[in-house]
Amino acid sequence: MRPWMPLVGVAALAAVAAAAVGGDRLLSSGHGSGPSGTVLEASIGRCGRGWSGPHAGPQTLLVRNSGSAIAEVMLVDRSGAVHGEIEGLGPGVTRPMRVTLGAGEYALRCSDDSSGDPRTGPLVRIAGGGPGGPAVRAVDGNELAGAVTSYWTKVTAGVGRLAGLTGTLRSAVASGDVGEARRAWLPAHLAYERLGAAYGTFGDFDDKINGRPDGLPGGVHDPDWTGFHRLEYGLWHGEGASSLGRVADRLDKDVRDLQADLPRQRIDPADLPLRAHEILEGTLRFELTGASDEGSGTSLQTAAANVEGTRLVLDALRPVLRDRYPALPQVDAWLDRLDAQLKGRSSLSDLSPPDRRRLNGTTGQALELLAPIAEIAAPRRTS
Repeated sequence: MRPWMPLVGVAALAAVAAAAVGGDRLLSSGHGSGPSGTVLEASIGRCGRGWSGPHAGPQTLLVRNSGSAIAEVMLVDRSGAVHGEIEGLGPGVTRPMRVTLGAGEYALRCSDDSSGDPRTGPLVRIAGGGPGGPAVRAVDGNELAGAVTSYWTKVTAGVGRLAGLTGTLRSAVASGDVGEARRAWLPAHLAYERLGAAYGTFGDFDDKINGRPDGLPGGVHDPDWTGFHRLEYGLWHGEGASSLGRVADRLDKDVRDLQADLPRQRIDPADLPLRAHEILEGTLRFELTGASDEGSGTSLQTAAANVEGTRLVLDALRPVLRDRYPALPQVDAWLDRLDAQLKGRSSLSDLSPPDRRRLNGTTGQALELLAPIAEIAAPRRTS
Protein backbone atom coordinates (compact mmCIF):
# COMPACT_ATOMS: atom_id res chain seq x y z
CA MET A 1 0.00 0.00 0.00
CA ARG A 2 1.18 3.52 -0.78
CA PRO A 3 0.85 6.03 2.09
CA TRP A 4 -1.20 9.13 1.40
CA MET A 5 0.59 11.63 -0.78
CA PRO A 6 -0.75 14.59 -2.74
CA LEU A 7 -0.82 13.87 -6.44
CA VAL A 8 1.43 15.78 -8.77
CA GLY A 9 -0.45 18.02 -11.14
CA VAL A 10 0.45 19.15 -14.61
CA ALA A 11 1.58 22.67 -13.71
CA ALA A 12 3.39 21.52 -10.58
CA LEU A 13 5.30 18.81 -12.40
CA ALA A 14 6.42 21.15 -15.15
CA ALA A 15 7.63 23.69 -12.61
CA VAL A 16 9.39 21.07 -10.51
CA ALA A 17 11.11 19.51 -13.51
CA ALA A 18 12.38 22.91 -14.58
CA ALA A 19 13.60 23.73 -11.09
CA ALA A 20 15.11 20.23 -10.59
CA VAL A 21 14.03 19.90 -6.99
CA GLY A 22 14.18 16.69 -4.93
CA GLY A 23 11.98 13.63 -5.31
CA ASP A 24 10.21 14.01 -1.96
CA ARG A 25 9.29 17.59 -2.74
CA LEU A 26 8.01 16.50 -6.13
CA LEU A 27 5.17 14.74 -4.38
CA SER A 28 4.26 17.51 -1.98
CA SER A 29 3.15 21.10 -2.09
CA GLY A 30 2.85 23.97 0.35
CA HIS A 31 -0.40 24.22 2.31
CA GLY A 32 -0.88 27.28 4.43
CA SER A 33 -4.02 26.36 6.35
CA GLY A 34 -4.32 23.74 9.06
CA PRO A 35 -7.11 21.18 9.44
CA SER A 36 -10.48 22.58 8.53
CA GLY A 37 -12.18 21.07 11.57
CA THR A 38 -14.71 19.40 9.30
CA VAL A 39 -14.50 15.61 9.34
CA LEU A 40 -15.54 13.85 6.12
CA GLU A 41 -16.81 10.30 6.42
CA ALA A 42 -15.16 7.63 4.30
CA SER A 43 -17.33 4.56 4.87
CA ILE A 44 -19.08 3.10 1.82
CA GLY A 45 -22.57 3.96 3.06
CA ARG A 46 -21.71 7.55 4.01
CA CYS A 47 -18.86 8.41 1.66
CA GLY A 48 -18.20 12.16 1.64
CA ARG A 49 -20.84 13.07 4.22
CA GLY A 50 -20.13 15.90 6.61
CA TRP A 51 -18.40 18.37 4.30
CA SER A 52 -19.61 21.78 5.37
CA GLY A 53 -18.34 25.25 4.48
CA PRO A 54 -16.26 24.22 1.44
CA HIS A 55 -13.82 26.90 0.34
CA ALA A 56 -11.08 27.47 -2.19
CA GLY A 57 -7.35 27.47 -1.54
CA PRO A 58 -4.81 25.24 0.21
CA GLN A 59 -6.36 23.31 3.09
CA THR A 60 -6.27 20.11 5.12
CA LEU A 61 -9.37 17.94 5.09
CA LEU A 62 -9.88 15.44 7.88
CA VAL A 63 -11.13 12.07 6.64
CA ARG A 64 -12.53 9.46 9.03
CA ASN A 65 -13.36 5.87 8.24
CA SER A 66 -16.64 5.28 10.06
CA GLY A 67 -17.06 1.82 8.52
CA SER A 68 -15.83 -1.62 9.56
CA ALA A 69 -13.37 -2.32 6.71
CA ILE A 70 -10.11 -0.70 5.60
CA ALA A 71 -10.91 2.02 3.08
CA GLU A 72 -9.20 3.65 0.11
CA VAL A 73 -10.26 7.27 -0.36
CA MET A 74 -9.76 9.74 -3.21
CA LEU A 75 -10.82 13.34 -3.62
CA VAL A 76 -11.91 13.81 -7.24
CA ASP A 77 -13.37 16.65 -9.26
CA ARG A 78 -16.27 16.39 -11.72
CA SER A 79 -13.90 15.32 -14.52
CA GLY A 80 -12.60 12.43 -12.38
CA ALA A 81 -9.12 13.92 -11.84
CA VAL A 82 -7.65 12.92 -8.48
CA HIS A 83 -6.59 15.75 -6.14
CA GLY A 84 -5.70 13.69 -3.08
CA GLU A 85 -5.63 10.10 -1.89
CA ILE A 86 -5.48 8.12 1.34
CA GLU A 87 -4.79 4.39 1.22
CA GLY A 88 -5.24 1.89 4.00
CA LEU A 89 -7.51 4.03 6.19
CA GLY A 90 -8.44 1.76 9.07
CA PRO A 91 -11.87 1.60 10.75
CA GLY A 92 -12.30 4.44 13.23
CA VAL A 93 -9.13 6.18 12.05
CA THR A 94 -9.00 9.86 11.04
CA ARG A 95 -6.22 11.10 8.78
CA PRO A 96 -5.46 14.42 7.06
CA MET A 97 -5.66 15.00 3.33
CA ARG A 98 -3.84 18.12 2.15
CA VAL A 99 -5.22 19.64 -1.05
CA THR A 100 -5.47 22.90 -2.96
CA LEU A 101 -8.94 23.51 -4.37
CA GLY A 102 -10.13 26.01 -6.93
CA ALA A 103 -13.55 26.82 -8.32
CA GLY A 104 -15.40 23.67 -9.29
CA GLU A 105 -17.18 20.60 -7.93
CA TYR A 106 -15.51 17.95 -5.78
CA ALA A 107 -16.45 14.66 -4.12
CA LEU A 108 -14.90 11.87 -2.11
CA ARG A 109 -14.67 8.45 -3.74
CA CYS A 110 -14.49 5.53 -1.30
CA SER A 111 -13.84 1.83 -1.71
CA ASP A 112 -12.98 -1.18 0.39
CA ASP A 113 -12.38 -4.86 -0.26
CA SER A 114 -15.83 -5.84 1.01
CA SER A 115 -17.91 -3.58 -1.21
CA GLY A 116 -16.61 -4.11 -4.73
CA ASP A 117 -17.05 -0.98 -6.81
CA PRO A 118 -16.12 2.43 -5.39
CA ARG A 119 -18.85 4.78 -4.18
CA THR A 120 -18.75 8.49 -4.99
CA GLY A 121 -20.17 10.85 -2.40
CA PRO A 122 -22.18 14.02 -2.99
CA LEU A 123 -20.62 16.77 -5.08
CA VAL A 124 -19.59 19.92 -3.22
CA ARG A 125 -19.45 23.15 -5.19
CA ILE A 126 -16.77 25.79 -4.61
CA ALA A 127 -17.19 29.20 -6.20
CA GLY A 128 -14.34 31.62 -6.77
CA GLY A 129 -10.74 31.26 -5.76
CA GLY A 130 -7.66 30.62 -7.85
CA PRO A 131 -6.84 27.52 -9.85
CA GLY A 132 -7.00 24.21 -8.02
CA GLY A 133 -4.56 21.38 -8.13
CA PRO A 134 -2.35 19.60 -8.37
CA ALA A 135 -4.49 16.85 -9.87
CA VAL A 136 -3.99 13.91 -12.21
CA ARG A 137 -6.53 12.03 -14.25
CA ALA A 138 -6.87 8.56 -12.73
CA VAL A 139 -5.34 5.58 -14.54
CA ASP A 140 -7.57 2.55 -14.84
CA GLY A 141 -6.58 -1.08 -15.16
CA ASN A 142 -7.36 -1.29 -18.87
CA GLU A 143 -4.83 1.41 -19.72
CA LEU A 144 -2.12 -0.37 -17.75
CA ALA A 145 -3.08 -3.73 -19.23
CA GLY A 146 -2.11 -2.39 -22.65
CA ALA A 147 1.22 -1.17 -21.29
CA VAL A 148 1.92 -4.55 -19.67
CA THR A 149 1.10 -6.40 -22.89
CA SER A 150 3.46 -4.16 -24.86
CA TYR A 151 6.22 -4.59 -22.30
CA TRP A 152 5.82 -8.34 -21.94
CA THR A 153 6.05 -8.87 -25.71
CA LYS A 154 9.47 -7.19 -25.67
CA VAL A 155 10.57 -9.11 -22.58
CA THR A 156 9.66 -12.41 -24.22
CA ALA A 157 11.73 -11.54 -27.28
CA GLY A 158 14.59 -10.43 -25.01
CA VAL A 159 14.61 -13.72 -23.10
CA GLY A 160 14.78 -15.55 -26.42
CA ARG A 161 17.91 -13.58 -27.36
CA LEU A 162 19.31 -14.19 -23.88
CA ALA A 163 18.92 -17.96 -24.25
CA GLY A 164 20.97 -17.89 -27.45
CA LEU A 165 23.74 -15.91 -25.77
CA THR A 166 23.94 -18.14 -22.69
CA GLY A 167 24.22 -21.12 -25.04
CA THR A 168 27.19 -19.44 -26.70
CA LEU A 169 28.66 -18.66 -23.28
CA ARG A 170 28.28 -22.27 -22.20
CA SER A 171 30.18 -23.46 -25.27
CA ALA A 172 32.92 -20.87 -24.74
CA VAL A 173 33.46 -21.98 -21.14
CA ALA A 174 33.50 -25.62 -22.22
CA SER A 175 36.27 -24.83 -24.72
CA GLY A 176 38.61 -23.94 -21.87
CA ASP A 177 39.59 -20.65 -23.52
CA VAL A 178 39.26 -18.09 -20.73
CA GLY A 179 39.55 -15.13 -23.09
CA GLU A 180 36.76 -16.46 -25.30
CA ALA A 181 34.60 -17.19 -22.24
CA ARG A 182 35.11 -13.68 -20.88
CA ARG A 183 34.17 -12.18 -24.25
CA ALA A 184 31.00 -14.30 -24.33
CA TRP A 185 30.05 -13.48 -20.74
CA LEU A 186 29.52 -9.75 -21.22
CA PRO A 187 26.92 -9.70 -24.06
CA ALA A 188 24.94 -12.43 -22.30
CA HIS A 189 24.96 -10.55 -18.99
CA LEU A 190 24.00 -7.25 -20.60
CA ALA A 191 21.11 -8.96 -22.41
CA TYR A 192 19.72 -9.97 -19.02
CA GLU A 193 20.24 -6.51 -17.51
CA ARG A 194 18.33 -4.92 -20.40
CA LEU A 195 15.19 -6.80 -19.33
CA GLY A 196 14.79 -4.24 -16.54
CA ALA A 197 11.41 -4.39 -14.88
CA ALA A 198 11.05 -8.10 -15.47
CA TYR A 199 13.26 -8.86 -12.46
CA GLY A 200 10.25 -8.22 -10.24
CA THR A 201 8.34 -10.93 -12.07
CA PHE A 202 11.02 -13.59 -12.50
CA GLY A 203 10.98 -14.44 -8.79
CA ASP A 204 13.43 -17.21 -7.88
CA PHE A 205 14.78 -17.25 -11.42
CA ASP A 206 16.38 -13.84 -10.87
CA ASP A 207 18.34 -15.07 -7.86
CA LYS A 208 19.49 -18.11 -9.81
CA ILE A 209 20.45 -16.15 -12.92
CA ASN A 210 21.78 -12.86 -11.56
CA GLY A 211 22.08 -13.19 -7.78
CA ARG A 212 24.93 -11.74 -5.74
CA PRO A 213 26.71 -13.56 -2.90
CA ASP A 214 25.52 -11.03 -0.30
CA GLY A 215 24.00 -12.80 2.68
CA LEU A 216 25.04 -16.32 1.69
CA PRO A 217 26.80 -18.18 4.52
CA GLY A 218 29.85 -18.94 2.40
CA GLY A 219 29.96 -15.64 0.52
CA VAL A 220 31.66 -15.99 -2.86
CA HIS A 221 32.51 -19.62 -2.00
CA ASP A 222 28.97 -20.63 -1.12
CA PRO A 223 27.84 -23.70 -3.12
CA ASP A 224 24.35 -22.21 -3.56
CA TRP A 225 25.66 -19.17 -5.43
CA THR A 226 24.88 -19.50 -9.14
CA GLY A 227 24.39 -17.38 -12.23
CA PHE A 228 26.16 -14.59 -14.09
CA HIS A 229 27.99 -13.09 -11.13
CA ARG A 230 29.16 -16.50 -9.92
CA LEU A 231 30.59 -17.18 -13.37
CA GLU A 232 32.09 -13.68 -13.49
CA TYR A 233 33.89 -14.29 -10.22
CA GLY A 234 35.36 -17.53 -11.48
CA LEU A 235 36.40 -16.23 -14.89
CA TRP A 236 38.22 -13.23 -13.42
CA HIS A 237 39.73 -15.03 -10.42
CA GLY A 238 41.46 -17.93 -12.14
CA GLU A 239 38.98 -20.68 -11.28
CA GLY A 240 39.40 -24.06 -12.95
CA ALA A 241 37.56 -24.98 -16.13
CA SER A 242 35.78 -28.00 -14.63
CA SER A 243 33.97 -26.08 -11.90
CA LEU A 244 33.21 -23.18 -14.26
CA GLY A 245 31.73 -25.59 -16.75
CA ARG A 246 29.19 -26.68 -14.17
CA VAL A 247 28.34 -23.03 -13.40
CA ALA A 248 27.86 -22.20 -17.08
CA ASP A 249 25.73 -25.31 -17.63
CA ARG A 250 23.52 -24.37 -14.71
CA LEU A 251 23.19 -20.77 -15.91
CA ASP A 252 22.16 -21.88 -19.40
CA LYS A 253 19.63 -24.34 -17.94
CA ASP A 254 18.14 -21.70 -15.63
CA VAL A 255 17.71 -19.26 -18.52
CA ARG A 256 16.01 -21.90 -20.65
CA ASP A 257 13.77 -22.90 -17.75
CA LEU A 258 12.84 -19.23 -17.40
CA GLN A 259 12.04 -19.07 -21.12
CA ALA A 260 9.80 -22.13 -20.82
CA ASP A 261 8.06 -20.66 -17.77
CA LEU A 262 7.34 -17.25 -19.31
CA PRO A 263 3.83 -18.11 -20.59
CA ARG A 264 2.81 -18.84 -16.97
CA GLN A 265 4.28 -15.65 -15.53
CA ARG A 266 2.38 -12.42 -15.08
CA ILE A 267 3.30 -8.82 -14.30
CA ASP A 268 0.99 -7.11 -11.85
CA PRO A 269 -0.07 -3.93 -13.70
CA ALA A 270 0.55 -1.96 -10.50
CA ASP A 271 4.21 -3.04 -10.53
CA LEU A 272 5.15 -1.68 -13.95
CA PRO A 273 5.06 2.03 -12.98
CA LEU A 274 7.20 1.25 -9.92
CA ARG A 275 9.92 -0.27 -12.09
CA ALA A 276 10.41 2.97 -14.03
CA HIS A 277 12.20 4.36 -10.97
CA GLU A 278 13.45 1.19 -9.29
CA ILE A 279 15.66 -0.04 -12.13
CA LEU A 280 17.80 3.10 -12.11
CA GLU A 281 17.67 3.23 -8.31
CA GLY A 282 19.27 -0.22 -8.29
CA THR A 283 21.86 1.01 -10.78
CA LEU A 284 22.86 3.85 -8.48
CA ARG A 285 23.07 1.49 -5.52
CA PHE A 286 24.91 -1.46 -7.07
CA GLU A 287 26.55 -0.50 -10.36
CA LEU A 288 27.70 3.05 -9.68
CA THR A 289 29.20 1.99 -6.34
CA GLY A 290 30.89 -1.11 -7.79
CA ALA A 291 29.04 -3.34 -5.31
CA SER A 292 27.99 -5.82 -7.99
CA ASP A 293 31.36 -6.06 -9.78
CA GLU A 294 32.88 -9.51 -9.26
CA GLY A 295 36.01 -8.83 -11.30
CA SER A 296 34.99 -8.04 -14.87
CA GLY A 297 35.18 -4.25 -14.50
CA THR A 298 32.01 -3.79 -16.54
CA SER A 299 29.82 -1.85 -14.08
CA LEU A 300 29.34 1.10 -16.42
CA GLN A 301 28.32 -1.11 -19.32
CA THR A 302 25.79 -2.75 -17.02
CA ALA A 303 24.54 0.70 -16.01
CA ALA A 304 24.02 1.55 -19.68
CA ALA A 305 22.03 -1.69 -20.12
CA ASN A 306 19.90 -0.66 -17.13
CA VAL A 307 19.16 2.66 -18.83
CA GLU A 308 17.89 0.64 -21.80
CA GLY A 309 15.73 -1.36 -19.40
CA THR A 310 14.33 1.88 -17.98
CA ARG A 311 13.49 3.09 -21.48
CA LEU A 312 11.74 -0.22 -22.17
CA VAL A 313 9.38 0.47 -19.27
CA LEU A 314 8.90 4.13 -20.22
CA ASP A 315 8.06 3.23 -23.81
CA ALA A 316 5.38 0.82 -22.61
CA LEU A 317 3.95 3.45 -20.24
CA ARG A 318 4.24 6.36 -22.66
CA PRO A 319 0.59 6.25 -23.83
CA VAL A 320 -0.48 6.45 -20.17
CA LEU A 321 1.96 9.21 -19.24
CA ARG A 322 1.85 11.39 -22.34
CA ASP A 323 -1.04 13.62 -21.24
CA ARG A 324 -0.47 13.17 -17.49
CA TYR A 325 3.21 13.97 -17.01
CA PRO A 326 4.50 17.06 -18.83
CA ALA A 327 8.04 16.38 -17.58
CA LEU A 328 8.30 13.22 -19.71
CA PRO A 329 10.46 14.99 -22.34
CA GLN A 330 12.81 16.03 -19.54
CA VAL A 331 13.03 12.41 -18.42
CA ASP A 332 14.06 11.41 -21.94
CA ALA A 333 16.59 14.25 -22.11
CA TRP A 334 18.26 13.28 -18.82
CA LEU A 335 18.41 9.61 -19.84
CA ASP A 336 20.06 10.74 -23.10
CA ARG A 337 22.58 12.68 -21.04
CA LEU A 338 23.21 9.62 -18.86
CA ASP A 339 23.73 7.47 -21.95
CA ALA A 340 26.27 9.95 -23.29
CA GLN A 341 28.25 9.91 -20.03
CA LEU A 342 28.33 6.09 -19.99
CA LYS A 343 29.16 5.62 -23.66
CA GLY A 344 32.52 3.98 -24.31
CA ARG A 345 33.21 3.34 -20.64
CA SER A 346 33.30 0.07 -18.74
CA SER A 347 34.85 0.27 -15.28
CA LEU A 348 34.34 2.81 -12.54
CA SER A 349 38.14 3.15 -12.53
CA ASP A 350 37.83 4.71 -16.00
CA LEU A 351 36.24 7.77 -14.40
CA SER A 352 38.06 10.76 -12.97
CA PRO A 353 36.63 12.08 -9.68
CA PRO A 354 34.85 14.97 -11.48
CA ASP A 355 33.43 12.56 -14.08
CA ARG A 356 32.16 10.26 -11.34
CA ARG A 357 30.48 13.13 -9.51
CA ARG A 358 28.93 14.28 -12.77
CA LEU A 359 27.64 10.77 -13.51
CA ASN A 360 26.13 10.42 -10.03
CA GLY A 361 24.51 13.83 -10.37
CA THR A 362 22.99 12.98 -13.74
CA THR A 363 21.67 9.68 -12.39
CA GLY A 364 20.21 11.46 -9.36
CA GLN A 365 18.44 14.03 -11.54
CA ALA A 366 17.00 11.31 -13.76
CA LEU A 367 15.77 9.51 -10.65
CA GLU A 368 14.06 12.66 -9.37
CA LEU A 369 12.18 12.99 -12.64
CA LEU A 370 11.29 9.28 -12.74
CA ALA A 371 10.04 9.21 -9.13
CA PRO A 372 6.51 10.64 -9.72
CA ILE A 373 5.67 8.01 -12.34
CA ALA A 374 4.85 5.37 -9.73
CA GLU A 375 2.16 7.61 -8.25
CA ILE A 376 0.86 9.15 -11.48
CA ALA A 377 0.43 5.79 -13.22
CA ALA A 378 -0.79 3.82 -10.19
CA PRO A 379 -4.04 2.03 -11.11
CA ARG A 380 -7.13 3.28 -9.28
CA ARG A 381 -10.65 1.94 -9.15
CA THR A 382 -12.90 4.58 -10.66
CA SER A 383 -16.19 2.76 -11.15
